[in-house]
Amino acid sequence: MSSMQSSSLFDVKDKVVLVTGGSRGIGLMIAHGFIVNGAKVYISSRSAGVCDKVADELTKLGPGKCISLPADLQSMDEVKRLVAEISKRESKVHVLVNNAGATWGAPIESYPDEAFEKVMNLNLKRVFSLTQAMLPLLDAAATEKTPASIINIGSVDGIHVPTLETYAYSASKAALHQMTRVLAGHLGHRYITCNAIAPGPFQSKMMAATLRDFGETIVSNIPMGRIGQPEDIAATCIYLASRAGAYTTGAIIPVDGGALVKAKA
Repeated sequence: MSSMQSSSLFDVKDKVVLVTGGSRGIGLMIAHGFIVNGAKVYISSRSAGVCDKVADELTKLGPGKCISLPADLQSMDEVKRLVAEISKRESKVHVLVNNAGATWGAPIESYPDEAFEKVMNLNLKRVFSLTQAMLPLLDAAATEKTPASIINIGSVDGIHVPTLETYAYSASKAALHQMTRVLAGHLGHRYITCNAIAPGPFQSKMMAATLRDFGETIVSNIPMGRIGQPEDIAATCIYLASRAGAYTTGAIIPVDGGALVKAKA
């Protein structure tokens, strides 16, 4: 029982972490949480300028540091290039956070085929592609005592039926939750955990318009009575990536203030 010190249970100091979609929204919240707790975090996003700027700002916060590796993960070539770039710099990666995603809302009659393809590709297929390509780096970090960790960012919209007509988004997140379980089942013997977080509403660019238009209604349907804060999502990732979460795998963890369990009027 000697190792059960509160300081070490949630320790992520010096862990190497890759956060996709890490320059804004939930990805930025997660990257920030790891950095202030001493991890070395690579962030990736489509816009090189934004990615570089955010990495500089996060590094100043310390004690960890942030490195920008821009990539457009819609493309398989870009997935391979991202992994090649990180492989030049690191011999192992302890944590992969698959956060990059897209959404699209439209009435069923006019929902575009190309939008469905784009959302499913980025939110599901490329999560698999990147995880597959990152396995050698994750394997190199994984031990029985300290497993490597894959954290997929799903959504409560992959569990319940959302009010908005986001057909591809909801389907992609439900599929991502199931893929998380399948990966967990097949990677456990390699000492790699795989879990998904299903966030409820957080203040992000993807949610900005929805919160602006329906914010009061959304909050009224959350038992905890508020929108998610950066610490809420970052702390859940730190739990999954540290000794605290080493025996948790295949879980879909709602971080939604109780939105999924609110009793219907």
